[in-house]
Amino acid sequence: AFMARFFSGLSQCGAFCCFDEFNRIDIEVLSVIAEQILTIQQAIVQEKKEVMFSGRMIGVNPMFGVFITMNPGYAGRTELPDNLKALFRPVAMMIPD
Repeated sequence: AFMARFFSGLSQCGAFCCFDEFNRIDIEVLSVIAEQILTIQQAIVQEKKEVMFSGRMIGVNPMFGVFITMNPGYAGRTELPDNLKALFRPVAMMIPD
């Protein structure tokens, strides 16, 4: 319920958010988050002004954005489900020489 309210607010005001070490979240929670982000992203692509989200109509500002950071391979980290991977563009960073 908290994440639904959080995404609802971000969507309505067109804010960005960044979740650090996103793959530390439990897989069950990641699946719910993926569905919520997908709902808002589809509304933006379809240029809708409102969308049914978590049982109520909310406004959709196309400036909404979600970013994540991950440290794959560390102990306690989860592999992201495919439906969640599809919502983000990967960017790799390395330590410079």
